[in-house]
Amino acid sequence: MTTGHRHAAQASRRTDARLNRERLVAAAQEVFTEAGPGASLNEIARRAGVGPGTLYRHFASRQILLTAVLTDRVQDLCEQAEKLHTSDSADNALAQWLGAFLAHARANQGIGSALMVNEPGAPGLDCHRQILDAADGLLTRAQRHGTARADLSAGDLIQLITGIALSTARNEDAEQAHRLLALVLDAARGAPRPSK
Repeated sequence: MTTGHRHAAQASRRTDARLNRERLVAAAQEVFTEAGPGASLNEIARRAGVGPGTLYRHFASRQILLTAVLTDRVQDLCEQAEKLHTSDSADNALAQWLGAFLAHARANQGIGSALMVNEPGAPGLDCHRQILDAADGLLTRAQRHGTARADLSAGDLIQLITGIALSTARNEDAEQAHRLLALVLDAARGAPRPSK
């Protein structure tokens, strides 16, 4: 085999490996959403169209696969926050992102809980920090524009939205979750109560 053929074969294998990894993460997102973090890894491999050996070559453990799924989803959420920073309405940007975070929290709470180890560098903790930073940027902008309470923190908002996600998780109809989100958004815009 010539050097050119070897390079072409290596490039082809790298492309195949990248595509297999992408298919595995996409399948894992579906299966973990449906069945939770304890879902069958064989089912993930089957849906990705690969064998279990291919799955384990890419992801040596369930935790590594869970981390890949959660990291991808959190990255998408943070990218949405970045795009919303340039929108005309700081208030609408915050509301839109919190709606996206609610959908994320409802779909991924099992994964996040499975990875939430309170140690520096733990994947769940790192993802939580990224989410807090994204929320803080949008909230601070809304506060500067006078459309969000000055006494509200990003941590407050994330905890409230996470609470909504947890309390409505078994309700397949998302209507209640959106009603509760609307109440939180109304409270976030309202004037703070005077301290006694």
